[in-house]
Amino acid sequence: MQWQWGKWQWGILFLIGLGWAMSTMGGGRPVYDGLILDFRDDLPQAQIERQLASLGLSAQPNSPFSAAEQTYVLAGDRRQLKQLRRSDLKALTEAIEPNYVYSAATAPNDPDYPQQWNFRSINVEQAWDSTHGEGVTVAVIDTGITPVKDLGQTKIVKGYNFVDNSRDTSDDSGHGTHIAGTIAQSTNNGYGVAGIAHGAALMPLKVLGASGSGTVVDIAEAIRYAADQGADVINMSLGGMGDSAVLSQAIDYAHSKGVVMVAAAGNAGENAAAYPARYGHVIAVSATDATDTKAPYSNYGAGVNIAAPGGSLGEAQTGGILQDTIVPDKGTSELRSLQGTSMATAHVTGVAALVLSSGIDDPDEVAQVLYQSSRMSRTDELNYLGAGHLDAAAAVKLAQVGQISPRDFFRWLNRNGYLNLRFWFDGGVVALLPKVGMVLGSYLLAWLLRTYLPMGWAWNGWLTSGLMVGSAGAFLLRGLYVFDLPQWPMRVMGSSIPELGTAIGASGVLNPITASALIPLGLLSLLLSHHTLKWFAMGSTLGVASCLAISAVLSPTLLWLGGGAIASIFLLANAGCCLALAYLALKTEAAR
Repeated sequence: MQWQWGKWQWGILFLIGLGWAMSTMGGGRPVYDGLILDFRDDLPQAQIERQLASLGLSAQPNSPFSAAEQTYVLAGDRRQLKQLRRSDLKALTEAIEPNYVYSAATAPNDPDYPQQWNFRSINVEQAWDSTHGEGVTVAVIDTGITPVKDLGQTKIVKGYNFVDNSRDTSDDSGHGTHIAGTIAQSTNNGYGVAGIAHGAALMPLKVLGASGSGTVVDIAEAIRYAADQGADVINMSLGGMGDSAVLSQAIDYAHSKGVVMVAAAGNAGENAAAYPARYGHVIAVSATDATDTKAPYSNYGAGVNIAAPGGSLGEAQTGGILQDTIVPDKGTSELRSLQGTSMATAHVTGVAALVLSSGIDDPDEVAQVLYQSSRMSRTDELNYLGAGHLDAAAAVKLAQVGQISPRDFFRWLNRNGYLNLRFWFDGGVVALLPKVGMVLGSYLLAWLLRTYLPMGWAWNGWLTSGLMVGSAGAFLLRGLYVFDLPQWPMRVMGSSIPELGTAIGASGVLNPITASALIPLGLLSLLLSHHTLKWFAMGSTLGVASCLAISAVLSPTLLWLGGGAIASIFLLANAGCCLALAYLALKTEAAR
């Protein structure tokens, strides 16, 4: 995962509240059985009963075996759950949570569900063991929604057509209906395909015409409408360039009303998310294909928060996202495979609805659950994936944890790599410890030469700058993304001299031309006679020697030469040459 400034907080420690649970019985209707009070084991039963009586609670032990665990159950709903968590019981209990009803995990009976590889990619079936998104309203800001056959059992609430200023929200493109299907296609109805949060309600807000385009002012008004009409999450599978104050203010307004917003990063293959995805309160989604790699069309880099299946049709027109949608030219509906960050966005929106249904109601907490439960990638140098791959099962599980103890939280941090300093400094792009070792190694070499060649030595800013540039560069810059700017200048500035040969392409493989003694030799030849810059050349030479020596030990790989012993010998030989060059240069300086 790439570090994105402003998206994460240092030392974050949160407590996630858990609301009412919905599960998979009774044809998809919510089923739960009250609340659980798990009292501390050290409390006497008399004290527990007095406390319950003082609050007017008629809680009973769950079974004859509950005495040892001090577990009580009582009737209650989401509102009472919140009240109890704020009451005096909080200090006396280890957990206050819903009494979930689970059922056997089975795949839906929709006949074309096996073709939905994308749902298996996000582990949605395990999430369905706990919730289908009941009680959540999803606003789909798009081309409208036509209630095709496979949306027959999906609840669709009243929306608005901002294109024609009417209540007719029919889809004249097919895009919006397809997006709605991924979010909440009717499921277990023996027809077509499935939807992620098929227990949620859809609110169609038409802002795009038949051509698939629309204006910022319509989108902004739709966002405000959704927030005022009770939408819990907004899907925006749309985007473009140009920062709009009207749109930004609408997003801030919806966020203040507690609405989760998800938007597409864009399909231009560029190094930055489009608007409105790049706004701070919006979850920006990039697209992956069936192999879990970035789809070729997907935007990436600055602003991308998370990745989800968007599909990649290819020449065979396979590998897309399959949903039931309208075919405007025919006036009928059919199952169609489409691709795009629009489709990826719908996946994140659907899982956000599952998280909301699991009890999280703050938009920032929903976003954190999605990010922290994602499957991270250790080799995402260009921030293709943001926090990682969307994982519905892990997100719902994390949302249902309830109050997290510091021990559990730090165990989770360690398991996901957040306690690794390299994650915080550069998002995993550059290993921190080897970089620090290269810098320290260059200083050690300089100290040794100073010991043997004390005459003419000058420990100054030019020397230390050279040591840094030659050994590690400003490596913290490699994980920093800036909107509207290409990433390669940051990688170049964040690279040491040996890494410059492959910095633009973001490759971890070293170029034997730059990862050699050639550049130090050139610098010394040009600058050795200069009064001050000679120290930069000497420092750079020592820095390159340190970088090459450490790289030779750390499983090196070179362009054209491959890896293994050949690469190590090449790097060590050139490190020795650099050290010899620095020695001769300093010896020459000492003789003056």
